[in-house]
Amino acid sequence: MMIKNKAIVDDDWVVLRLAENETPESVTVAVGKVIVPLKVWFAQRDKLTDRSELGVWFASDERPEELKNDIGKFAVIAVDFPKFSDGRGYSIAYNLRARLGYNGELRAIGDVLRDQLFYMQRVGFDAFAPRPDRNIQDALKGLSDFSEVYQTSMDQKLPLFRRVQRKVNSIID
Repeated sequence: MMIKNKAIVDDDWVVLRLAENETPESVTVAVGKVIVPLKVWFAQRDKLTDRSELGVWFASDERPEELKNDIGKFAVIAVDFPKFSDGRGYSIAYNLRARLGYNGELRAIGDVLRDQLFYMQRVGFDAFAPRPDRNIQDALKGLSDFSEVYQTSMDQKLPLFRRVQRKVNSIID
C-alpha cells in the first residue's frame, strides 16, 4: 500500500535495492514494473531503454541533472530518504519538477514518516511509500496538517501576502 494523489492505493511497482554482493552492472532487473537505482539505469541503459514499465530512484547524494536527457523515459521517479533527518531529497524533488520539468509520478521512498508528507508534497511529490511499520491511514492525514502556507513552492506559486486582500485604513479629516 502507498499514498498517491492523496489516496491510499495498491503499489504494483517493485523497488530494486542492490544486495551487498551485487553491482549495478551485474544485478538482474526483473520483468514488470520495477524502479531501479540511478546507477543501475546508467550501467544497463542499453538493455533497459526499451522497457515502458521502468522507473528510476535517486539516492540522496545523487543529482537530478544527471538524468536530464532521459527524464521523459520514466513513468515513475522515486527519491530515497535513507533516514528521517536527511533532507536532500526535498531539493532533488524540487529540481526534478521546477528545473527539469518532470511531470510523471514523483515518489518518496525509504524512511518516509507522516511528519514529512505535507512538506514533501509542497516540493512536488505526489506519491509516498511510508515506512511499513507506520499506519498508512494516519500518514495520509499528514498531507493536510496545515490549511495555509506562507511561502511559494511547487504547490503554491504565490506567497500568502500576494493571495490575501487587505483592507486599507483611511484617515478621515
